[in-house]
Amino acid sequence: MTLDPANLRRVVGASAALVGAVQGTTAALAVRDGRRDYADGVWGPGLAGVALVGAALGSGDRTRRWALAVGTTAWAARLSTVMVPRLRGSDEEDERYTEFLEGDSTPVALAKVFGTQALAQLLVSAPLQVAAASSLARGPRRWLLPAGLAVMAAGAVTEALADRQKAAFMAAKAAAREDGPDDDVPDDLEVLDSGLWGWSRHPNYFGDSLFWDGAWLASAASAPALLTLPAPAAMTWFLVHATGARRTEERMQERPAYRDYQQRVSFFVPRPPG
Repeated sequence: MTLDPANLRRVVGASAALVGAVQGTTAALAVRDGRRDYADGVWGPGLAGVALVGAALGSGDRTRRWALAVGTTAWAARLSTVMVPRLRGSDEEDERYTEFLEGDSTPVALAKVFGTQALAQLLVSAPLQVAAASSLARGPRRWLLPAGLAVMAAGAVTEALADRQKAAFMAAKAAAREDGPDDDVPDDLEVLDSGLWGWSRHPNYFGDSLFWDGAWLASAASAPALLTLPAPAAMTWFLVHATGARRTEERMQERPAYRDYQQRVSFFVPRPPG
């Protein structure tokens, strides 16, 4: 059997303790500052922490454990360069959280945000935890490891490039608004439809999803990790329905330029514009 059950229990227990500590500490800061959106800042670091726990405590293939940990940590570090400045740049809570938690008591709000995020982090990182306690099979299945790492890299690059293109677009739009009223913003700054954003309306979310598909694929080089397929499926669902693409679409519906953009560009999976 390629899976060490006792070691898996150790990895899962340590991962749960780490995630609980991260979310609990962030929740305390959120209550102090009235900023439930602090949760955004610890999504990546929490997942990186689980990957590092698995690398340090796992008894499975050493090369895979550390390759997944390094890849996940690099992904999380890059994501933090986007999320942390966004949180620091505003004195007010993200309106998405305010609307979502309106009318909730503090305990309910903390459970909905930080409790749910803790469970989501443990679910999404399940392939990493199982891989940490599994040996690498001999034979053709071993090629799933380099294939998965390649998919992770492709996803990380896609997400990073999309975020960079969006940041450049927002900076250009802000500069245009400094020179005149909003209705004087050039037509080409009404909606971002160039670069990756001309192939997908949410290329950053697609890249994120692809990264975690790759993590599952690399883990599936050991048969037990095949059973963790719900993890990348859940991540895609989170990105599309729970916190990402669909909510963005709802907020943008009032803009005629965006409705035209929806007719021309794929929703999630990139493809040439129609």
